[in-house]
Amino acid sequence: MKFRNWALALGVAVAFSAAASASELTDSLKKGSPELKSATALAFGPDGILFVGDPAAASIYAIGTGDTAGASKDAPKQEKIVEKIAGLLGTTAAEVAINDFKVNPASGNLYFSVSRGKGTGAAPVIVKMVRGGKLSALELKDVPFSSVKLPNASEKQRTEAITGLAYTKGQLIIAGLSNEEFASKLRAIAFPFKEADKGTSVEIFHGAHNKMETNSPVRTFTVYDIAGKSNLLAAYTCTPLVRFPLDDLKPGEKVKGTTIAELGNGNRPLDMIVYSKDGKDYLLLANNKRGVMKIKLDGIEKVEPITKKAAPMTGLQYDTIDSLKEIVQLDKLDDSRVVVLNASGVLDTVPLP
Repeated sequence: MKFRNWALALGVAVAFSAAASASELTDSLKKGSPELKSATALAFGPDGILFVGDPAAASIYAIGTGDTAGASKDAPKQEKIVEKIAGLLGTTAAEVAINDFKVNPASGNLYFSVSRGKGTGAAPVIVKMVRGGKLSALELKDVPFSSVKLPNASEKQRTEAITGLAYTKGQLIIAGLSNEEFASKLRAIAFPFKEADKGTSVEIFHGAHNKMETNSPVRTFTVYDIAGKSNLLAAYTCTPLVRFPLDDLKPGEKVKGTTIAELGNGNRPLDMIVYSKDGKDYLLLANNKRGVMKIKLDGIEKVEPITKKAAPMTGLQYDTIDSLKEIVQLDKLDDSRVVVLNASGVLDTVPLP
């Protein structure tokens, strides 16, 4: 009984500590009106804090959404999400592009980064969708926020200055291109923001191309613990899958990733998540040419690194999920379901395969 009481007290203490930490992060945000020039990659931190990548301004914004109440159990579905967003914004579907979406783990509601219009004149909008399907534009006037500017973002390929975001253990991980010779960068920036460093230059061996690459950007990535250590699993065009220990990402350093799979030429990875099912871990990877891959992560730490020319389907093995067609974005809703968006603008919720 004493042990049980001690364990209960410890659990309460841990929960209180976590809540206090989330509160401190929210308190670090100051009221104002963030003026986004663009909105592409999204990520969520604790307590409903939304991170927005703004490559046009070479900046990252952290916005306090205040969206922390438990959501309904409705599964997000919308047959014509682009048309619905266009109607909300008073325009046509042809003038709307969805750049990314993420599920807010604090509420289960969805957030979309949207471009209204075409080219450099497109206006960025963040759209919220509650689980019941109602859409609204996220208010960006007099809201809690903070921002950080990337000091060496690519000028020539500005849209790829920020290609992906992920929050983990007090850090925001940012992928993208810099204006340096070793252009491909990964940055691990502490949150609350103080300043952004120049990032870590990353290089990979691309087995299909039979060469080292330093200028190809990470297209999509996620965080995954291997042997108790946080790693990034990152996918590149044509499609090498590479892992980077998070501890290796140090400002100004050059780091070589470990290529653990070659998943096919002429293919662009689009989005990925990690999940567990029946006691095993998987990576779910959406691609523009090779469908949705379910990649087994068993024994990932023992996979022989690819260091010479390699054919497709070398390294980690995968199954193609035939029921998921033309998926362009996806995010985990809970431990058993994933929200998917296809190229036709259909948003659906399906069981994790």
